[in-house]
Amino acid sequence: MFQLVDSHVHLDDRAFADDRAAVIERACLAGVDRMVVPAVDAGSWPKIRDLCARHAGLYPAYGLHPMFLSQHAPKHVEALSSWLNENHPVAVGEIGLDFHVDGLDRELQRHYFAGQLQLARERDLPVIVHARGALEEVTLTLRRSGRLRGVVHSFSGSEQQARQLWAMGFHLGIGGPVTYERAQRLRRIVAQMPIEFLLLESDAPDQSAAAHRGERNEPACVAEVLRCIAALRGEPEAGIAAATTANARRLFGLG
Repeated sequence: MFQLVDSHVHLDDRAFADDRAAVIERACLAGVDRMVVPAVDAGSWPKIRDLCARHAGLYPAYGLHPMFLSQHAPKHVEALSSWLNENHPVAVGEIGLDFHVDGLDRELQRHYFAGQLQLARERDLPVIVHARGALEEVTLTLRRSGRLRGVVHSFSGSEQQARQLWAMGFHLGIGGPVTYERAQRLRRIVAQMPIEFLLLESDAPDQSAAAHRGERNEPACVAEVLRCIAALRGEPEAGIAAATTANARRLFGLG
């Protein structure tokens, strides 16, 4: 069995309230024995801290997600600074910009994003970035900020945009969407991309693989993402597993 890392899973989500321990056990049985759990708002930070303390192989990341703008307050950036100092996250996240959802104040999103990038830079922590409908601006902001590393999770951009991220040392988080045959552009990118910038993710409970369309996603399904990527690249699953696990361990400093 391969050792795999789910670089992005919301295990604190209420969708797992009734069977969270079983979900984690199923992931481990599928070889997914390390999982990075990013936060979405200040209220989720203690839940994720306690969850990761209870289960070996779970690693916390703390941040303010752009889609949860109504739950953030300016004081939360300062609170995040203290939280990062007092706890031991593997990354700042999930942070970023979302221009896809109507009604989200773009200037306020930019304010929170810039503040959190600064916190990451000051602490030399990687960032987990959400960039839906805003990849061009996210890339420009990361470039301007400088001295940052991390992953753009659930990547859905062009090959040119991917190359810009690789040039800055950023990884692409690839999950369930790559298993859909209609995702031709993403599949071409993944088939040809430098393996050193590839991370596997589930984004569970969202973004199920094609074989589980409409179902709740689980971190165990990262194994299906692995199989799809290996087939697209024409490479052994063992090699993809070893490389992506090494990438995640290196980026997040996992044991």
